[in-house]
Amino acid sequence: MKTIGLLGGMSWESTALYYQKLNQNVAKALGGLHSAKIHMISLDFAEIAILQRTHRWEEAGDILSESALRLERSGAEIILLCTNTMHKVVDQIKTRVPVLHICDCIAAEARSRGITRVGLIATRFTMEEPFYVQRLSKSGLQVVVPGEPERKEVHRIIFDELC
Repeated sequence: MKTIGLLGGMSWESTALYYQKLNQNVAKALGGLHSAKIHMISLDFAEIAILQRTHRWEEAGDILSESALRLERSGAEIILLCTNTMHKVVDQIKTRVPVLHICDCIAAEARSRGITRVGLIATRFTMEEPFYVQRLSKSGLQVVVPGEPERKEVHRIIFDELC
């Protein structure tokens, strides 16, 4: 079993789901008392959110890159970003271990189910900037994004209610 590095805290609620699902799937696959081998770094989302709002993506990418290197040094053999939005800086994350891109996982799952069209609801950064939609589109998926008023409301719900 590989040691998974979780780069989380953006938001902690999302990170908790990653942790829970990984452990549930390992227990289901291996049975007994098995759980996932996980190393985790949880960042302060308030600091990252400021960088997002002020479009300081390179600075945010530096923070995630430094954290990914810490996970690598701790023995992580694969890294997961426990957030959709911060996949915007995934190419900036410098590490020698693979970083599993969520869009590739979504595309593979959609293909396995014969799905060719997906809806995207996420932060406004993820819905409005091309980094996510383009990656999904390159995988052959048609991506449907809500209109501007709905995007604004979904973003508000994510930040003000869920996080």
